[in-house]
Amino acid sequence: MDVPGNAGQSYAWRALDLFEKYGDEEAIVSGSDRVSYTELRAGVRQMVDSLLAQGLGPGSAIGVLVGNPYEALYLQFGAHLLGCRTSWIAWNAPEAYQVDFLRLAQVDAFVYDPRMHAALGERVARAVPELPAFCLGPGGVGPDLLAAGADGTVAELPVVTTEPESLFQTGGTTGRPKLVHHGHSFFQSLLALSEAYLAAGEPRLRHLALTGFWHVSGQVPALMTLFTGGTFYPEEYFDAGDVLSVIERERITSVLFTPPLFYLVLDHPKLAETDTSSLDMVSVSGSATAPARLAQGIERLGPVLRLTYGSTESAFITALPRLGSEPGHAALMGSCGQPYGDMRIEIRNDAGEVLPPGETGEVWTSGGLNMLGYWGDPELTAQTLVDGWIRTGDVGYLNADGYLFLVDRVRDIIITGWGSTNVYSRPIEDVLLSHPHVRAAAVVGVPDDKWGEKIHAFVVPAPDAQVTPEELRELVVTKLNAKWSPRQVELVDELPLTNAGKVDKKALRAAYLARTGG
Repeated sequence: MDVPGNAGQSYAWRALDLFEKYGDEEAIVSGSDRVSYTELRAGVRQMVDSLLAQGLGPGSAIGVLVGNPYEALYLQFGAHLLGCRTSWIAWNAPEAYQVDFLRLAQVDAFVYDPRMHAALGERVARAVPELPAFCLGPGGVGPDLLAAGADGTVAELPVVTTEPESLFQTGGTTGRPKLVHHGHSFFQSLLALSEAYLAAGEPRLRHLALTGFWHVSGQVPALMTLFTGGTFYPEEYFDAGDVLSVIERERITSVLFTPPLFYLVLDHPKLAETDTSSLDMVSVSGSATAPARLAQGIERLGPVLRLTYGSTESAFITALPRLGSEPGHAALMGSCGQPYGDMRIEIRNDAGEVLPPGETGEVWTSGGLNMLGYWGDPELTAQTLVDGWIRTGDVGYLNADGYLFLVDRVRDIIITGWGSTNVYSRPIEDVLLSHPHVRAAAVVGVPDDKWGEKIHAFVVPAPDAQVTPEELRELVVTKLNAKWSPRQVELVDELPLTNAGKVDKKALRAAYLARTGG
């Protein structure tokens, strides 16, 4: 394939060169399919032909509704080779949000995977009849991009003058989902980080992906695994027992969990009999992880845990690798590490002034993995992106050594009591999770006539555990104080999760209000 125009400067063309270099080595394993780098490169090249044959070319915008099929990589690289914008839809967001996403993203076409989302894809396609619909796989409405154009190559590739870019739908825990815009610089940064990884002599990854490719936290490890010549293992569904089987069978070295999924693996009876000795990097990210559970992870998996912190807007901010490998790490269990790559962190007060180490304020970040803004929302962009710095909405502090400690989300701070005391959910959750019979916990603020807000805790006890709400309240009083102790502790069977695998505190509050009429 000849490089059209100035597209040789695109990260995607550099990726093709790397795939050619890695040749017949294994790139992707998905179910019974095992794809070499040579086959991956051919799949990407065929996708370019398919897109062009369907009238999609440089500058086109494509809305994508998929779970975690490996062919999504063909679509991403193929579209980006042509300087297209891919817009990734959260598959389990409300359908109204998905349709709004397509319209706000100003896409020229809609692509969905009928193998995973046949009925949903057809409904969304009907809701936007003005958009041509295509499929990633057989059996749906519109041409199959994995087959179209496969009978020959396009004679002449167009000149590409646009840069590749992508839009990502946020998890939506704070309201209607937003469209996060990442440009070419984001993907170039991932390529540079991958080159630095190889230059440091790090081993090639065998990465098990539990996060869908539609999410930025799914794309980052997928692309870095392939840029470095590793093997990528995408999974469509999460089952803790199946995850353990894949780790043992395929000698997985790397996996990324959200804390709730990590807890399910730690608590699974199969873990004790599973050979996890191949694991080198078990990343835990997405929300706060309780130190007590991290200690269990180190005990059961060894010093392979890595805490990471990021968001859709700023994909990879900090990392704290190899917990348990050094004695000093015990004191850092509540931290999420130091800045990763070229990322910079500052803690600022409400006036935007930088605070010294040890003082709590809002976390601001700057670096190559930051978004360009919110697509179609300049006002929100201006509020969030200030002079190249992103206001994360997270509350935390830096210690003297530059380790970041998070205590809450700005919008999750509980303001309670006659003195309007600011209470943070993270320390309370950590105390609750330190109880040996507690498996998960979430703390929210709910309305209260007397105190303005009161602290309400949802706790998932271990099976057959003998633990009472009063016992847990007293534990918080002992470890923190009475003001920080929940007014109520509600024992539940499970905590609801967002489409990104985080605890859905919005749903917990809504359920409480619906039940109490508060």
